Amino acid sequence: MNSRRAYVVWVVGLLAYGVAVFHRGSLGVAATDAQERFSAGASAVSLFLVLQLAVYAGMQVPVGVALDRFGSRAMVATGALTMAAGQLLLAVATDVPTAIVARVLVGAGDAMTFISVLRVVTLWFSGPTVPVITQLTGILGQLGQIAAAYPLVLALHHTSWTATFTGAAALGVLVAVLVVVALRDAPPGTPVAPVAGWAEIKQNVAGAWHESGTRIGLYTHLVTQFSGTVFALLWGYPFLVLGQGLSAATAAGLLTLLVVVGMGVGPVLGKLCGRWPLRRSVLVFGIAGATITAWTAVLLWPGRAPLWLLVVLVLVLATNGPGSMIGFDYARTWNPVHRLGSATGVVNIGGFVASLLTVLAVGAVLDALTPGTSTAYDLGAFKAAFAVQYLFWAIGLLGVWKHRQRLRDRLAGDGVVLTPLYTAVVSRVRRSRVR
Repeated sequence: MNSRRAYVVWVVGLLAYGVAVFHRGSLGVAATDAQERFSAGASAVSLFLVLQLAVYAGMQVPVGVALDRFGSRAMVATGALTMAAGQLLLAVATDVPTAIVARVLVGAGDAMTFISVLRVVTLWFSGPTVPVITQLTGILGQLGQIAAAYPLVLALHHTSWTATFTGAAALGVLVAVLVVVALRDAPPGTPVAPVAGWAEIKQNVAGAWHESGTRIGLYTHLVTQFSGTVFALLWGYPFLVLGQGLSAATAAGLLTLLVVVGMGVGPVLGKLCGRWPLRRSVLVFGIAGATITAWTAVLLWPGRAPLWLLVVLVLVLATNGPGSMIGFDYARTWNPVHRLGSATGVVNIGGFVASLLTVLAVGAVLDALTPGTSTAYDLGAFKAAFAVQYLFWAIGLLGVWKHRQRLRDRLAGDGVVLTPLYTAVVSRVRRSRVR
């Protein structure tokens, strides 16, 4: 039975993650303002986010190692203060190099937050509740994206760039204080042995990397996450407004719909993972297939897509974030607790590396197909730019398939025989009726 205190600690961690998502997405909704403030084109603005995500992805393994050694509270508080410093620097930045440094700080602090909160979930909760709480963490944390899509935009339009990002920095400091006061790494009396030294650190990282359960988690995170992340963090809003001709309010509404629907999908996927732990890859292939199909329909539609099709695209993209959480469930179930931070860090690299490469590629294609220094990108340029996603879908699907086969071979060696999916579902339904 999970205690009331476990939920209190989780809510504190969840709030910290939500604020991290707010910081992460703040530049995406301010992209056009950033282009004007820094006199920058699409490639330069995408570079802000690319470097932010590159730092995020590059720090995952070091952060995972530090997490195993120092615990969640220290890492989450440090991350909140680092992001606050980045937002404060962005508030006063007037040139591209300073803005880049600011977003690098945001990426570094962001890197410390999510996997640290997941470790809190693993140590404070038990049983089938863990995948559900994990999904809720990922989805409810996306409320920070709504805060970026609405209050931050309103603040930008009614105050100033400096006032808006200074306020964001103050929010980060408040979260750091709350984490220090109320978040605890594990329940009292929980034996969590710290990593002893470099030899054990290297052993944990190597063990996590060579584990097929970690690898399938990485490719799961890659193939399900990057498309929704790129859309929500930077290029979705310009695509909807400049490419598809929607109003700013309608575009913001669709981005909000993406978050809200994802919040409903997450718990469902968590329950399915808890009930069918050996069938998680079916969910992964389903989400990836739906995403590819929806994007193909939008990109092949002659001219601007109708609103109903864009809504369908957003509804499908809403499954991407929850789908990527399945990758962390793989890491949790196939790795011992003493290397859980390292394994989670490895998994978290997948989607963010694909995201940053896609963000960069989309910006480069847009600039290449748009004459001069104009930022009036047309629909044809957007369609060509978003076509780069097919490469990463192919890489991710191949990786999931390969490591799923390895895990199934291992299970077969242990005497576990997987019946056909249809047979397993019918059998479960019949048992439920008997009960």
